[in-house]
Amino acid sequence: MNYRHAFHAGNFSDVLKHAILSLVIEHLKQKPAAFRVIDTHAGTGVYDLSGSEAQRTGEWQSGIGRLLGGDLPDEIDDILRPYLDAVRAENEDMDPPSQSALVRYPGSPAIARRLLRRGDQLVANELHPGDTAALARHFAGDPRTKVLALDGWVALKALLPPKERRGLVLVDPPFEEPGEFHRLVDGLKEAERRFETGTYLLWYPIKDPKRTRSFLGKLADLGYPKLAVAELLIRKPVNPDLLNGSGLAILNPPFTLAKKLDVLLPFLARRLGSGPGATGEFRQLSGTR
Repeated sequence: MNYRHAFHAGNFSDVLKHAILSLVIEHLKQKPAAFRVIDTHAGTGVYDLSGSEAQRTGEWQSGIGRLLGGDLPDEIDDILRPYLDAVRAENEDMDPPSQSALVRYPGSPAIARRLLRRGDQLVANELHPGDTAALARHFAGDPRTKVLALDGWVALKALLPPKERRGLVLVDPPFEEPGEFHRLVDGLKEAERRFETGTYLLWYPIKDPKRTRSFLGKLADLGYPKLAVAELLIRKPVNPDLLNGSGLAILNPPFTLAKKLDVLLPFLARRLGSGPGATGEFRQLSGTR
């Protein structure tokens, strides 16, 4: 599987990932102490939805397009507000501001940066040379953001622990090479050893449910007491050649997250689903909820 961000910007999987990223950052902001967000596979930062990559798939129209293109229940609107406000702000900051609902979509580093306070820090790491250059241009002159060009798995070791001893680590590999599921398990084990109090978000695709179950079983075998998963399926995963859904494995989730995701994920399945069997669920892999 090749999951280059530019082709899938704003799709259902981005909605899941970025909504949860925003909720975790907002929780971290409830305490005054500074924190750091580390994005190990950051992409370019911002994506042109009118560009050739996004237009080739059009996936954003059945993702973020369905959220900004219609009314939301009040409870859902409250949960999604930090995320959706970051998306709106990216388009309002255009010169001239976008006159349509959506032209640009912010990736995870751009969303994280908008949500940070004075004193909080962002490290955006991306190995792909062209994407690294675009990321550096986007954050040029920003003293609170550091752009690196390390292998993502090397970055996961080298950047931990953060000096703030508080923070969030997002691991979002493109799944261009075999063995990424194994690297996620091994990477989390090594990272937790270095920074055990951090919150970790590990993105994974759901194509073949057998591979997903095997991956989650290996994560559960690590024995962490606070390890959960949030999954969104847009259809029943009967065809392993399709991206049927995606998930985030979450180590040390905020205590407020479960209640919000129990409401949000079923809604996203209804709004973003594309076939029978669309579901959204938050559950524990280990420990007690």
